[in-house]
Amino acid sequence: MPSFKIWFERKDKTANSQYTTLSVRLPLILLACFALASCGHAEKDTHAGQPVTKRKLVFKQILRNFEPMGLIVRGRRPYEKDRFLQYAVELQTLSTQPWKYFTPDSNYAPTRAKPEVWQKPAEFKQAQQAFIAASAQLAEGAKTGNMDVIRADYGKVADSCKACHRDFRGGPR
Repeated sequence: MPSFKIWFERKDKTANSQYTTLSVRLPLILLACFALASCGHAEKDTHAGQPVTKRKLVFKQILRNFEPMGLIVRGRRPYEKDRFLQYAVELQTLSTQPWKYFTPDSNYAPTRAKPEVWQKPAEFKQAQQAFIAASAQLAEGAKTGNMDVIRADYGKVADSCKACHRDFRGGPR
């Protein structure tokens, strides 16, 4: 393993001085650290009621239930019927919650919603209903314990997510 000692003790051999490379490298290291620290800055939701923040929190809760089911469906985690059913029922409950936070006045940064959410409300409502229906079907399928049914139902939820994201979710603003 390389030694980090050279970062601190190596002398500048081109100039005959006691000037160490630390005095050159330290400001560069600090600059890189500050630059990386500033990359994590997220824009704050300062609007009344914070609808963007609230819907993001619901979507994160949805993801916390959906991802573990995906690991189980793909065979990366053992299947436990009760645990899977708990995830599926929670997903079904959460599936109806984020939509109330897509108010007409919530199209501002830090949203990732495309303007189509408000320009095409009927299509957005259809996408919502597809997700809600697929989530309900997954919860029912989870009750059977049949992994073939569960995989198919999980795939329908995943497809509804992908379709909605493709049509109504953009990149960060």
